[in-house]
Parts: sequence; C-alpha cells; structure tokens
Amino acid sequence: MERPAWAPQGIDISVPSVSRMYDFYLGGSHNFEVDREAARKAMEFMPGLPKIMQANRAFMRRAVRYALGEGVTQFLDIGSGIPTFGNVHEVAQTIDPAAKVAYVDHDPVAVAHSQAVLEGNEGAVIATADLRRPQEIRDSKEITGLLDLGRPVALLLVAVLHFIEDSDDPHAAVAELSELLAPGSLLVVTHASYEGIPLTQEQADGTVGVYKNIRNPLVMRSRDEIGRFFDGYEMVEPGLVSMPLWHPDSPVAPENEDPYAFSGFAGVGRKA
Repeated sequence: MERPAWAPQGIDISVPSVSRMYDFYLGGSHNFEVDREAARKAMEFMPGLPKIMQANRAFMRRAVRYALGEGVTQFLDIGSGIPTFGNVHEVAQTIDPAAKVAYVDHDPVAVAHSQAVLEGNEGAVIATADLRRPQEIRDSKEITGLLDLGRPVALLLVAVLHFIEDSDDPHAAVAELSELLAPGSLLVVTHASYEGIPLTQEQADGTVGVYKNIRNPLVMRSRDEIGRFFDGYEMVEPGLVSMPLWHPDSPVAPENEDPYAFSGFAGVGRKA
C-alpha cells in the first residue's frame, strides 16, 4: 500500500481510523481505502451517516457563532479530527480575528494534518492528547500557552463522547475538564443515540457492529445519559435537542429535512 506524502511515518495505514472515516463521510481526501471500506460497510446499515456528520458540522458552526455572540472568544475542541472546510478556527477567526482555538486529538494523521493547516496561524494550535486522560489535556503546554483558562472557554466535544466506553468513565473525564473552566464557559456536545435515527435499533446495530469490529466501539446513549454530561451547567435554550433544532439559521420544517439529520442529540451548557 503506497503511503501518501501527508500520512505521518509510523502510523498503521492498514487499520481504519474513526477520524479518517469521518473525513470520508464529509467528502474529504485524507482517508485510505481501508477507511473508505469500513465507512461504506457502516453506510450499508445506516445510509444517512454522511448526513449525520453534516448536521454535526453545521451545529458546531452555529455553536461557535453563538459562543462569540456571548463574548466567549476561546475554544478548546477535543477530538477535533482532520480539519476540513469550515473548521472551528475558520468560523471563529472570520468573525473575530483575535479568537483563539486549541484543537486536541490523539490520531497522528489528524494531528499532522492540523499542524500543516494551522502553520502560521498565531491564534490556533493542535495538541496530542486523549479525552480519556484529561490530565494530558490539562498539562498540555500548547493549550496552556494559547488559552487563558482564567477567562471563559467554549469546550467542544462534538461527535467524540460516543467513542468512549462506559469503562473509561466519560462523565468523570468531562467533569474533570469542567473544573478547569472559568465561570461563563460553555460546554458544547453532540452525541449519537438510538433516539431519532429513522431505523429500528436492530438495523442501527449493524453500524454499531462495524465500529466494534475496528476496535472503536460506538456507544449509543440515551437522552438522559447524555444530559448527565451537563451536570453543573445551566442548559442554553432550547436544551438538549436534535441537531437541526438547536438555534437553526432559519425555521426548521422536519418534513423538508433529511430524517437522518435528527439522529442523536446536541446541546450547549453554561458554567455558573
């Protein structure tokens, strides 16, 4: 298998990666045949996966604009993946050139590509760290060198928590990160769930099985379980809802939308 110039040395390009599959769903070019194969297999069970990813990205962009409107100009995006068009720093710095964005990922391809994209951007960095080990994020010189944690930060956990198994206690990880945040900070979350998917649970389980087979289990959680990530936060209206329903740019008529866009939940909380 030929290694493209953008693929860092030392990574195993024979194993599918969640961030490269996500890149494929969004129409990106930083993925290998092994990623495309796994993604296509997942789409056999859930053909609307690209639509779900697009709804995630659209929600993320609205949440970034909301944060800036609330005076929050610092962003910590964990599990940021491979930067594709309309990433956090592009959205934020277009509105406020002084906005600061720290990306975090543990996928070497995502980190290497982010470094290339962010070269020369004084207001954005990428750190290698894992959400399952919050102390790596807390101790990261890249992050603490850029963000002033004494001021409000928008913590973005978009389409990442559902890749953390209960045995790794994602609620504890989020609580530990939340302790770092100043009052007025925002927590931005999207999460996969069986609720809202226009399929039976048995059909959706086919996709869950694909992720399990590539050793990146996809953990579907209920609305209540997802709501627990916001313990200690005051939910921003309209609360925890389907992604298209959170501060839509124009009124949403569900009958005109792709039903897959309503899969899972999105919400923003404000730290008191």
